[in-house]
Amino acid sequence: MKITVTAIKADIGSVGGHIKPSNRVLKAVENYIAQHHQGALIDYRVSFTGDDIAILCTHTQGPGSASVHELAWNAFKAATDVAKDQGLYGAGQDLLKDAFSGNVKGLGPAVAEMEFDERTAEPFLFFAADKTDPGAYNLPLYLAFADPMYCSGLILSPGMFKGFKFVIMDVEHTEADKVIELNAPEELYDIAALLRDPERFVIEAIYSRDTGEQAVAVSTTRLHNIAGKYTGKDDPIMLVRVQGAFPATGEVLAPFHLGHYVAGFMRGSHSGPLMPVRQNSTISFFDGPPVVSCAAYCVHEGRLTAPVDAFDHPFWDYVREKISEKAIEIRRQGFFGNAMLPYSELEYGGIVKKLEQLESKFIVRS
Repeated sequence: MKITVTAIKADIGSVGGHIKPSNRVLKAVENYIAQHHQGALIDYRVSFTGDDIAILCTHTQGPGSASVHELAWNAFKAATDVAKDQGLYGAGQDLLKDAFSGNVKGLGPAVAEMEFDERTAEPFLFFAADKTDPGAYNLPLYLAFADPMYCSGLILSPGMFKGFKFVIMDVEHTEADKVIELNAPEELYDIAALLRDPERFVIEAIYSRDTGEQAVAVSTTRLHNIAGKYTGKDDPIMLVRVQGAFPATGEVLAPFHLGHYVAGFMRGSHSGPLMPVRQNSTISFFDGPPVVSCAAYCVHEGRLTAPVDAFDHPFWDYVREKISEKAIEIRRQGFFGNAMLPYSELEYGGIVKKLEQLESKFIVRS
């Protein structure tokens, strides 16, 4: 059976600052979809990570379906009215346009979706991150799909011997999608050369070179490209099919123990370690740290199983302690150097005005 899995996420208001959506707002999203999904969806789940609400759904209409995207958009709009009624912070923050125009891409919400023929057993992972940007997934995906030190299946599983094709987007190019396709392992150094700059080059998709099937879909929305100013971090979502011709679940999860440094934290203007957290976790320390959750599903004839929380395990408690130490250490450095993002990533923030004011006070010595 050919099905489409679509995930759409937005920050539409939260309690006490950038902490979590209210129960009423969450319920408003769930109620709207429950009342209006007939004929559009086979199944769906609503969850939150930090202050972002995600709608994960299955259907047979293919990626970019106007009816599916409009359903999500209207659910977020209805819940935004509730957020405004409650006086929540950032109500409707990620809904950057006034009206739906056939697809939520370019309107603010993050989108990740894949269409595929269901295998007999079809497991997949749904990742949702908060207080970071789409490039946060670059390193874990590189390690899980191209490095046998992390993915032993690359040398043990015949279905992965041919490697994977990476589709990488230059997100600084705003006129249209600008992408490059590179194959691992032959073009591994080229892939690494791009992925080292996660603010500009972002993995959009990964495909099996053995079967041609898509394994990964990542949201690539950059909110400041849409709004023309800083409106919040992009808080990316990701779908990853696992097992068989793809890496095993554990091979995809393993790189997240690193707590690698990503863009995010307070006002999206700093660097911090990405912390794997349980489902429906909140935000706290310095509007962070940058967090990622992972729900593991199986899907059969479009029906979703009840998810397993992939980061709810004693091992990840230990990892969270170590990442907390990393977060504290880099915050000791305050505004200086690598602790804060480079000027190119702050160009939509208040620091631009500050530097413009100071520029007039500079003198050129003769």
